[in-house]
Amino acid sequence: MLLLPHFIILWVLSDKTYLELYRNTSAGRLSVCFRILLVFLYIITFCLLHIMPFISRKDRKSMSLRVKIMYGGRRILKFCFRGILAQLFVYLMRLPSLVAPADVSWPLVMIVDGIFVFLHFYLLVLNGYIRILCTCRSLGIWKRILIFCFLWFPVFHLLPARYLMKRAYEEYDAERCRFENRLSRPDAPCATRYPLVLLHGIGFRDLRYFNYWGRIPKELVRNGAVVYYGHQEAWGTIENNAEIIQEKINEILEENHCGKVNIIAHSKGGLDARYLISGLHMEDKVASLTTISTPHRGSELLNLLNRLPDGIYCFISSLFDRAYRQFGDKKPDCYHASKQLSPDFCLEFNRKYPDSPKVFYQSYASCVKHTLGDGLLSIPNLMMFLVGAPKNDGLVTIESAKWGSFRKAFVSTGRRGISHGDMIDLKREDYKGFDVVEAYVEMVAELKEKGF
Repeated sequence: MLLLPHFIILWVLSDKTYLELYRNTSAGRLSVCFRILLVFLYIITFCLLHIMPFISRKDRKSMSLRVKIMYGGRRILKFCFRGILAQLFVYLMRLPSLVAPADVSWPLVMIVDGIFVFLHFYLLVLNGYIRILCTCRSLGIWKRILIFCFLWFPVFHLLPARYLMKRAYEEYDAERCRFENRLSRPDAPCATRYPLVLLHGIGFRDLRYFNYWGRIPKELVRNGAVVYYGHQEAWGTIENNAEIIQEKINEILEENHCGKVNIIAHSKGGLDARYLISGLHMEDKVASLTTISTPHRGSELLNLLNRLPDGIYCFISSLFDRAYRQFGDKKPDCYHASKQLSPDFCLEFNRKYPDSPKVFYQSYASCVKHTLGDGLLSIPNLMMFLVGAPKNDGLVTIESAKWGSFRKAFVSTGRRGISHGDMIDLKREDYKGFDVVEAYVEMVAELKEKGF
């Protein structure tokens, strides 16, 4: 595989060397046969390098097609680095010139051969880049665009290769660890007594082709859970959303012939669920409520937004309402729905709707370590830091997220931290020291151990 890129040199030698060595034999036919063999070997090598998945046999069953393609791209880039170094050694030592016939214009052959070798490895690098750029989930849009631009500049196109290889390996390693964890678990660790209902936060809907919860529901189902969604509105008020969830839960109970459900709610979904339990008196139909990054005591960000003139706030809210009607919201009310996340409103809300003793309440939080931890939430994080709320996930502080039995605040071992969106696998990324999918599996497995 390292020798065949010098296709031009081998082609010249097949013509001249055989004529010298086999002067009294059918040298022409030998030369033709060697050339046919050479072309055949090069085609096979080309297919092996460009098409094969490049993944070990033991990992083929555990990895999805996406990961196989991505990791294959990493293996191709790794091979290219070794191959390019080997070609430099060949040219510096001028090894082919030792066996080249005297009547061959060696400098010309070297130039043509060098162009061919460059194209050979350039196509390989291009293949590896495209594989990783199209399948690696941890690359943002701007990084993909920047790296794609590098592809068209020779030599410079190798600069992002190490970064891409690192990203690809991190995802591959996370997927492999996840598979090993799956094998080590008992059968159906998430097969809870009551079905799960996942409630999204503000500004989102339970869409069919873009799951708000990322890879989490599929892994829960794989481990035995029965998963449903609340299908409440993106900009509905707490009261309106709770009524929608109430209807959905009644349908779930009838469908599964059970008496209760377990609710896992993110962000504002936790407030919707608490009103459902205490305001609509659904405590007999809810076994447990797990809130994740829910602003139980409000978000300090709303104190800043409330300083806007009311006319401007109403105008911006009307734009959101108009847009989200197109996504299925029947009663979008951005103005009041967002105001319900303010600390003053939540203080009154907590007083009016206390927890029910019939329901088990627990909560989780997360925290980003610096303003640039999550680019999507860097501005809100900075705004909250300026108003004296440093320990937050970009939208909600750890103290505000605590409710009932507070379990933990997730923080990665890397410099980034875990943001509000990371807690629902919004970007489908794996972070050092934190596996969001595994966190939810453990969360639900604990509910099962508690008898829920």
